[in-house]
Amino acid sequence: MKFIAIACTILFMLVKVCHAGNEVIVYTSEDKIFSEPVLQAFGNKTGIKVRVIYDTEETKSTGVVNRLIAEKDNPQADVFWSGDPIRPVLLKIKGLTTPYVSSAAADIPKIYKDTEGHWAGFSARARIILYNSNLVSMDERPLSIFDLAKLKWRGQVAIANPLFGTTSIHMAALFILLGDEKAGQFLNDLKANGVKIVSSNSEVRRLVARGEVKVGITDTDDANVAVREGSAVKIVYPDQSGMGTLIMPNMVCLIKNSPNQENGKKLIDYLLSAEVEKSLAWAACAQMPLRYDVRTPADVLTIDAVKGMNVNYHDVAKKLGEIGEFLKQWAGY
Repeated sequence: MKFIAIACTILFMLVKVCHAGNEVIVYTSEDKIFSEPVLQAFGNKTGIKVRVIYDTEETKSTGVVNRLIAEKDNPQADVFWSGDPIRPVLLKIKGLTTPYVSSAAADIPKIYKDTEGHWAGFSARARIILYNSNLVSMDERPLSIFDLAKLKWRGQVAIANPLFGTTSIHMAALFILLGDEKAGQFLNDLKANGVKIVSSNSEVRRLVARGEVKVGITDTDDANVAVREGSAVKIVYPDQSGMGTLIMPNMVCLIKNSPNQENGKKLIDYLLSAEVEKSLAWAACAQMPLRYDVRTPADVLTIDAVKGMNVNYHDVAKKLGEIGEFLKQWAGY
C-alpha cells in the first residue's frame, strides 16, 4: 500500500508538471476584442494553452498591475501584455519583472525597448482629438489640445478619467513637457471650460459619435472603431507643429519567478513578431507597427508619419506617481 501511495504521488506530480508545461498565463490591459484573437492564434500555432486575465475598461491597466503587485511573493502570471508603455516600467521599478531579450524584437527601434531587457514594445497607438464632422467643419477643427480650453469649445469636450489608463499617462507626459505650473493651469482651464470627465476612452468615442459633445481626447484604436463603424467623426493628430502627440506602444514583459517561464518567453516572441504587428494594423484597432516594413491599410499611419512627444517612458512613469493627488482633486475624487 505504501508503494502504491508513493507511485500515485509521483504520478500526480508528473501530471501536474506536464500540465503546467503546456500552458502560459498572461495578464493583459489590451482590450479583449483586440487581444483575444492574437492570443488564440498563438495557442493554435503552438498548442500551448493560454489562460488570460483581462482588465476592465474603467480600471484599465491599474487593475491587473495591482494584482501583479499583490502576487509579487507568489507570482501567478507569466507575461504581462500592457496596452500602454508605462505599467511595465512601474513593474520593473518594483522588481516584478525579469530580463528577456527576444530575438523577435531585433528590428524594433531601440527607443521602444528597455536597455536591460525588462520590456519591449510593439504596435502603437496615439493620443488624438476626435471630432464630430457633422457639427465641426474642417476649418473649425482644433489642431492642438490647447485649443480645447478656448471659449468656443465650452461644454463640448470629453476626456476619460485621468486617474486611469492612457489618459493618466497623457497627463504625466504633459507635466514633463510643460512643467507642473503650466500643465496644471491647462487642466484647470479645461475644467473651467466645462470639460466632461467620463469613464473611459470608448465612452469619449461614443459621446463624440452621437454628437453629445463636439470633440474629445481619446486613443487611435477607439477612434478608428468609430471611423470603421461609419460614424460622422474625423481624427486630428494634435500639435504636429509643436510638441507633438503622445505615442503609446504596447509593451510586454516577463514576470519574475513565474510558473511557466519558457512558455512565457515563447508568447513574448510571438507578440513581438511582425505577424502580430500586421494583424493589429489590419484589425479594427488599427495600431501603428513599430517596424517600417509592415504593410498597413491606407488609413493607418506609419510610426514615422506622426510627430510624437519627446518623452522618456521611465520619466513619465515617475511623474505619474508625483501628480496623483493633483489629478484626484482635479477629477473630483
